[in-house]
Amino acid sequence: MPLSPEIQQEVERLRREISHHNELYHSLDAPVIPDSDYDALVASLEALEREHGLDDLDSPTQRVGGTPLDKFTQVQHEVAMLSLDKVFSEQDLLDFEARIQRRLEDESPLEYSCEPKVDGIAVSLMYVDGRLQRAATRGDGVTGEDITHTVKTVRDVPLQVPSLRKGSQLEVRGEIFLGKEGFARLNRRALAEGSKTFVNPRNTAAGALRQLNPKVTAKMPLQMYCYSIGVHTGLELPSKLSEVFTQLGNWGFSINPDRSTGTGIQSCLAYCLDLLRKRVGLAYEIDGAVIKVNDFKIQQQLGQNVRSPRWAMAYKFPAEEKSTTVLDVEFQIGRTGTITPVARLDPVFVGGVTVSNTTLHNMDEIARLGLRIGDEVIVRRAGDVIPKIVKVIEPEKNSAAEEISLPDGCPSCGSPLQRDGEVLWRCSADSIGVVCPAQLKESIKHFASRLALDIEGLGDKLVEQLVDADLIADVSDLFVLDVEAVANLERMGEKSAQNLIDAIAASGRTSLQRFLYALGIREVGEATAQALVNHYGNLDAIRQADEESLEQVPDIGPIVARHILDFMADAGKQQLIDRLQARGVVWQDIEMGSKNRALDGQTYVLTGTLEKLTRNEAKSRLTALGAKVAGSVSKNTDCLVAGPGAGSKLTKAEELGIKIIDEEGFLQLLDDLNS
Repeated sequence: MPLSPEIQQEVERLRREISHHNELYHSLDAPVIPDSDYDALVASLEALEREHGLDDLDSPTQRVGGTPLDKFTQVQHEVAMLSLDKVFSEQDLLDFEARIQRRLEDESPLEYSCEPKVDGIAVSLMYVDGRLQRAATRGDGVTGEDITHTVKTVRDVPLQVPSLRKGSQLEVRGEIFLGKEGFARLNRRALAEGSKTFVNPRNTAAGALRQLNPKVTAKMPLQMYCYSIGVHTGLELPSKLSEVFTQLGNWGFSINPDRSTGTGIQSCLAYCLDLLRKRVGLAYEIDGAVIKVNDFKIQQQLGQNVRSPRWAMAYKFPAEEKSTTVLDVEFQIGRTGTITPVARLDPVFVGGVTVSNTTLHNMDEIARLGLRIGDEVIVRRAGDVIPKIVKVIEPEKNSAAEEISLPDGCPSCGSPLQRDGEVLWRCSADSIGVVCPAQLKESIKHFASRLALDIEGLGDKLVEQLVDADLIADVSDLFVLDVEAVANLERMGEKSAQNLIDAIAASGRTSLQRFLYALGIREVGEATAQALVNHYGNLDAIRQADEESLEQVPDIGPIVARHILDFMADAGKQQLIDRLQARGVVWQDIEMGSKNRALDGQTYVLTGTLEKLTRNEAKSRLTALGAKVAGSVSKNTDCLVAGPGAGSKLTKAEELGIKIIDEEGFLQLLDDLNS
């Protein structure tokens, strides 16, 4: 029976709507409908496709997962997925090349393909006649597990490759991982929902791929970079790995933009050292670099050992994990009252810095680790920035262990603690009319911070002095400080005090976006603050907005809308806003009109060094015009602003054909849009 136009139109409508919500959820982290409504849309589309035989690999139902599996089936790899030998020094790399040259009986310099060693999960993708037939884990290298149902949800994995002709077979191998921003986004969402945070990107990605229910995996912003090919029949491929990467990119696969080629092992060493320097700024976690002979014929000549190829080597970066002892656990209170356990450690040098304390996030994390005071632990400097306890070592050896428990009340003001969601606890001072000194100090530090009112000279220690001396009871008191009283504080004098008073007065001439962010409304970061300004234009409109109106603002869902409403409904908070305005905090409202939103819906990325604007100023100017400023380049990027020193982001933008402008072009664009 032919398909009716009405059914076809409904199917196309559902596909468009689901794809739209996928984009909001996975790429923008800004869902606008609850999961139940989304699941209902998918169920409706699945039913229509099943009833009318509308199997289509381009349908979003192929991305959100099908029926959960009872168990995984085993897969035999036609070509073994070998592990790599590892080296740790320049001499090790020189020895690697010397072994190759001896085996080849040729001392000529070799060409190598170099790429970051992404900290993810190795997978095999098998395409038959251009369609993804099977995805499998590496397993033991010979036998893996069939994870096709979850890999289909990964947006970087093509479900079909039209360029692969009938009768062809192609196995693409790569690393599936969670990028730094995607991992941070997951944990922000978990904290907002009061659920457990994830421990590290690699384990989270591995757990997502081994889900029996692919709908769970579909909610994870997994990515994939290809690193090689396995089986390939019915195809003519280039003779070099670097050229195969280009071919794979042309076919729609994601290729690491930070790869390179070089001749001679010294070029590989230079690449490794450069990658190590750039490591912090990469959008994903790495633990080293992979060096491979570029020519496939030479690879075949060299062959392999039992477990590893002779033509490839992993150059491992310095260890990021060290052992130390937990000396104590203290509990800190944040500006919104959240209580956070912090481990005090026997200082240990890890990942290039000395670590003496680290957050434990919440009591559930302590229980998960089985952590006690006195335990020996492994500390990892995750993402090269945040130190984290990842494991307790032989807890049975801690004969004098001391259990860790929540304090009876707030350690700063003594107010009762109240549960906030499943895993968080909060000081109740604000709700019972008590001023908590710890919350007050943290709120002032936030108010004075660089992205808020940016009060020069008002550091953390000075804030604590001002509160302890009873010179300020809330942030509005900053604007009526007395020079003489400030001058009497430790390490202050009349000149320093006057400089501080002048800096506070100057900070009062600000923008509405900075002011909203400075107020410290829960879940309202700089981007959300800018979205509010772009939508409403002035503070009165924001103060009077209802829940329905707030949820129309980009980046604001029901949870954030409720936090804004609660803040604006609080009489004390409203009096604080009035006092701040009365004491000299001013800004210019924006006139609502088309020019203010000239970049609405566009995504910009900033890279390199900007010489005439700071990165934050550039970001603020863009968001004021309605643009989203992303941290990494993707096919959704509209424009890259590239200053001197631009690296991998510029390379990727060039590969994707994205518009690129320098700082002069950027400033001209801003002038044109604001003229």
